[in-house]
Parts: sequence; structure tokens; C-alpha cells
Amino acid sequence: MKETSDLNSVRASYDAVAVDYARLLGTELAHKPLDRAMLAAFAECVRGDAGGAARAVADLGCGPGRVTAHLDGLGVRAFGVDLSPAMVAVARRTYPGLRFEVGSMAALDVADGVLGGVLAWYSTVHTPPGELPPLFAEFARVLAPGGHLLIAFKAGDEKIRLEHAYGHPVELDVYWTPPELIAGLLAGAGLEEVARLVRQPADQEKSPQAFLLARKRS
Repeated sequence: MKETSDLNSVRASYDAVAVDYARLLGTELAHKPLDRAMLAAFAECVRGDAGGAARAVADLGCGPGRVTAHLDGLGVRAFGVDLSPAMVAVARRTYPGLRFEVGSMAALDVADGVLGGVLAWYSTVHTPPGELPPLFAEFARVLAPGGHLLIAFKAGDEKIRLEHAYGHPVELDVYWTPPELIAGLLAGAGLEEVARLVRQPADQEKSPQAFLLARKRS
């Protein structure tokens, strides 16, 4: 995988905020029933796939592992991958019974067609929309036929520059993306939309939040 300055900035920013990010967002899901509902539906779809109970689910851009652990609690065999070594270190300390790896979701160390599910929980928000097609193709590559993807992202059509977050200086571009665009790009990668949810901002959120469930064509 070719390293870019943007990728290096994302890694460095999340390395800097890892401990405080985990502390500040550790219980976030407890206050967001619609988010939990989408994760529960995703887990049920994965468990219901032929062979799904035996196939692993990758939480890509897992951060400190809180959503990976939530999936594990829903009965799926989840593991996490994150670009930030500091995030992975926090995840391993917090959830020693789960597997976490340092890696890029754009070039996964996973064989073709072996995963029952892929979760991208706000992990594509730093990727320019024009660079999403190869990313979604990589998601499709590792999914088994009939496997499911759940992607969470910020709905809209805007680019925000963050220079401070979670108590630290950062260098992050955040992309708000129209759900119709995401659905179309996923379809182009062979991932057909099953359902979507768009909810209004909660707490400190500044945009509507979107969740799209898709299935790889058999």
C-alpha cells in the first residue's frame, strides 16, 4: 500500500488522541438506541448467513475496540483492524480476549471471500469520496458471497477540517457524504443495499448520521 501524507496525518492524529478518545466515547452506544439497533440487525444477518456462525467479522477502523466488543457480545466472532498502533494498543489492553491488528482497510491481510461480515463504523469519513470505490472493492473482496457490510457515516455533502479533537491538536479532514452516493458506490462494488437509516444529530453531532446495510451478491 502506498503511504500518503493524508494517511500519515490520520494515523498520527489518532495515535495522539487514542487514550482520551477511548475515555470519552467508551459508553457512547449506551445512549444511541438507533445505532445499537443497526448493529443488532447486522449481527443477526451475519449469524443467519449460510456458514455465518463460523465466519469472522472484521471491524475496520476499530479504534479502541468498543464496537468490536459490542459485536462480540451480540454473538459474532469479531476482530478489529486499525491504522493507528496506539488505538490498537488501547483495544488490546481493554479487551484482551479479542483480536486486534494494525493494518489498513484499503489493503487487508485477509484472503478473498472468507468473512461473514465487514463493519465500517465511521471509518471511511476521512476518505475523499473519489477514493471510496477501491476501498469498497476491498470490502467486497474479503466478504463471502451473501456476507453483509454495515457502514456508518456522516450524511451530507461537505468537507470539514479538524485541527483540534478530544483535547489534542489533530490534522483531519472529515467528509459528510450523501447516502445515495454511498449506496451507488457500494452497488458498483457488488454490494447491494438491504436497508438504510438516517437519524438526526444527537449530543455533540453536527450532521445527520447515516447507516447503510448491504449484502454481497451470491
